Parts: sequence; structure tokens; C-alpha cells
Amino acid sequence: MKRKQLKFAAGSIIIILTLSYLAYSGYQESKTYYHTVPEIYAMKGAVDDRTLQVSGDVIPGSIQREGKIVTFTIGEAPQTLQVKYVGKQPLPDTLIDRATAMATGKMGPDGVFVADTILAKCASKYEKEKAAGVELTQKSN
Repeated sequence: MKRKQLKFAAGSIIIILTLSYLAYSGYQESKTYYHTVPEIYAMKGAVDDRTLQVSGDVIPGSIQREGKIVTFTIGEAPQTLQVKYVGKQPLPDTLIDRATAMATGKMGPDGVFVADTILAKCASKYEKEKAAGVELTQKSN
């Protein structure tokens, strides 16, 4: 009887350890981290041939549409990054000037980030006004 209990305990431990490993590795793979434009520049050669996620604000007036290919620039001067979207999904409607764009793809040899997935978060009304240089004043009665 002791032998059966020992086998059962050993089997249970192996199953628990296996499930724990699978849960941990799944968690590690599902974590997403968006690099900023300065981080991409700091990584230099380490970004070649790696799928990355980069995030930054769209520079006003930089969105150019040429058929299914859309190019735009993200970041802040002097560190900006040109992004070229070649994905199959339609671009989000929120991809506008000053919106935060999050792109997944690879850095091309020419320094252009070639993205196959784009997400965009529209800046709030107040963030847009602040970025445009409009000062919000409080009215006094």
C-alpha cells in the first residue's frame, strides 16, 4: 500500500510541476512590451531580424497613403522613426495626427520599421490641444 501511495505522490508532483512550467512559459510569451523610439535607437544592431513592438506619437502631417501601403512617422524630434504598414487588416480609424501608434513588425535595413500590425490610441481632446500649443484657461465670473 505504501508503494502505491509513493507512486501516486510522485505522479502528482510531476503533473503539478509540468502544469506550473506550462503556465509560466505561456505567461512569459504573452507579455507584450512596446519599445519607445529612443529605446529602438539605443538597441542599434540588436533589432535586426527580430519582431519588435514599438510605440510613439504620430508626427502631424506625416501620414501618407499609397494604395494599401501607409507610411507615417512616430516619436519626437530629433528621434523619430518612419513606420511602413504593409499588413492585411484595415488601419484603425484612430490613426491620426498626435495619436499614439503601436506597431508590431521588423526593422528594415534602410532604417524603416516595417509593420504588419498597427494599433492606435487617440489622444484625448486636452492632450491634443496641449500638443498643438493651445493653452487652456479658466474663465472667471
